Amino acid sequence: MRGRETSQLAKDIMSPIMATHTFYQVDAFTERPFAGNPAAVFILHKPADEQWMRNVAREMNLSETAFAHRIDDQTFHLRWFTPAVEVDLCGHATLATAHVLWEANVLPRHTPARFQSRSGILGARWADGWIELDFPASKLQSAEVSIVDELRTALNVNVVEAFRTNFDVLAVADSESSVRQLVPDISKLARLKGRGIIVTARGEIAPYDFISRFFAPAAGVDEDPVTGSAHCALAPYWSNKLGKPRMLAYQASPRGGVVRVEHRGDRVMLGGQAITVVRGELTA
Repeated sequence: MRGRETSQLAKDIMSPIMATHTFYQVDAFTERPFAGNPAAVFILHKPADEQWMRNVAREMNLSETAFAHRIDDQTFHLRWFTPAVEVDLCGHATLATAHVLWEANVLPRHTPARFQSRSGILGARWADGWIELDFPASKLQSAEVSIVDELRTALNVNVVEAFRTNFDVLAVADSESSVRQLVPDISKLARLKGRGIIVTARGEIAPYDFISRFFAPAAGVDEDPVTGSAHCALAPYWSNKLGKPRMLAYQASPRGGVVRVEHRGDRVMLGGQAITVVRGELTA
């Protein structure tokens, strides 16, 4: 019976859009519900109106809502919206989209997915219960001394290094406990230039090599539960610091999430699990 249900579900997803739009809410970078980072996913049969997508993202009121439509057998065009803005790269909503494509039999599970996005071509493949994403690595440039001082004040932690990445500011704290316990001044963080602020420290508790948190008040997300795209900068930084390409990371938000990372030159492999918690219909 399960096979019939998913086959019908795949047909429903790819059928022409009528009065309703099927959507999924997926908890990403976790193996259990109510943890990780929730994302809404819409699989459409053609490009959607941008204002409609913005309205839907505000209605979903999650850190990201993903909209994908098919280009060819394995390739989908993918866009991501917070309740406030469209973003150039999103890891957890990409992972959630791949999860939906395979779970709903839109793609066979053994078939890798390709996503055409504002950050180029992204890949996703299923690997023994995990989803592996192929993302671009971020470049790091040392931040100005003034930024380090602002970060220390806004985060109320001892920032020992700071960098600008493709999208964000990366702040390296002196200890795992300070990252876990910090209570930032969100209004001050919102004034810093960039999409968001990554705070990280070396892992002190096995099995994690490093931990992080991510704040993006300027993009409408005070604290993001698990941020795949932030690990595009964290992977090269910690790979260089720890002297190894493969690592296990933990994002220490209240929901928390686990990310496998591997630095491969100008690419980063991000591994995570996902689980669907809501299937619904939008009647607008």
